[in-house]
Amino acid sequence: MKTLLVVFHTHGVKTARMAEAVEHGARRALAEAEAEGEVQVVVKRAAEAGPEDLLGADALLLGTPETFGYVSGMMKDFLERVFYPCEGKVAGRPYALFISAGQDGSGAQSSVERIVTGLRLRKAHEAIIALKALTPEVLAQCEELGATFAAGLAIGAL
Repeated sequence: MKTLLVVFHTHGVKTARMAEAVEHGARRALAEAEAEGEVQVVVKRAAEAGPEDLLGADALLLGTPETFGYVSGMMKDFLERVFYPCEGKVAGRPYALFISAGQDGSGAQSSVERIVTGLRLRKAHEAIIALKALTPEVLAQCEELGATFAAGLAIGAL
């Protein structure tokens, strides 16, 4: 069985709602494809996730709020805790990022991308950034992101 790992941090509700949409899309796609036994979707808050979660994952979706124009401290903490135990062991695994931003999200995006580049993760989708308001369009994009990753894992395309 393959594993799609969704790790997120939230200060309020925006990033949590984005993570819920990602999870919903992933589970919907697996149900529609009758592939629920082929891919498991694991959703964890950044404070609760660790190296064993990343090592056991076949794909990774990361969600963070933009904090002071940067990645949230708790997401950075997660990435720091997994970096050395996972370095050289997760190369090539696909990842994508979703961000709730008060400014433009570029600082959060670039900081995460720098870290995961060191892990040699492969960017499989452009970042989804919710600027200020969390719109139905952004939530739909998050659902599609989850669906794409889950279906991709199920058919071996990721």
